[in-house]
Amino acid sequence: MTAYDLSHELEAGMQTYPGDPAVRARPHATFAANGHRVTALELGSHAGTHVDAPSHTEADGRTLGDFPLDVFCLSARVVDVRGLAPRSPIEPDRLPGSTDADALVFRTGWDVHWGTDRYLDHPYLAARTAERCAERGCHVGVDALSVDPTPSANAADDEPSGFPAHHALLGADRLVVENLTGLDPLPERFELRAYPLALDADGAPVRAVGVVPETETR
Repeated sequence: MTAYDLSHELEAGMQTYPGDPAVRARPHATFAANGHRVTALELGSHAGTHVDAPSHTEADGRTLGDFPLDVFCLSARVVDVRGLAPRSPIEPDRLPGSTDADALVFRTGWDVHWGTDRYLDHPYLAARTAERCAERGCHVGVDALSVDPTPSANAADDEPSGFPAHHALLGADRLVVENLTGLDPLPERFELRAYPLALDADGAPVRAVGVVPETETR
């Protein structure tokens, strides 16, 4: 098999969703002073490449600890939507005709803008698109900051407000993996392993890995 790292590195000062806690990392113990090294970390539960649990947006939603571990190892299908204009919706007609996978992973190509203001102006799932994913029983992944529009100076007045795509997915007990990166070399079908930190919360960073059998990479 071939494994592809689909995660942004967690590092101090990295880009986060507007208003979320900043990521900080500082030496707590140093080799010179203590004979060993320990780094103190501070970050939000949705920093970097992460998974959203239903409790992120749903008052009575399940937390990560409510899901069995095998849920985070998913058969995935890439939905290629590259070429969309900034802040444009991903409409239902972009979905495949049938779904025989646990998760649909939307490849917008927006990960190339990571760390810049342009990253905030990513395409997003139209509410009906998210609803259809949920109706099909699919979890969702995306190589962008959010499945909903992210606030920025470029937001249009007619954009959906709030978190309609999140509500459609998380309200149906589906998981959402955001800030994926490096999807380009993956075939249409792969295995997505997105195990969160052992944290019973509304979300957590993941080390997302795409796994492809050797027969698919030749």
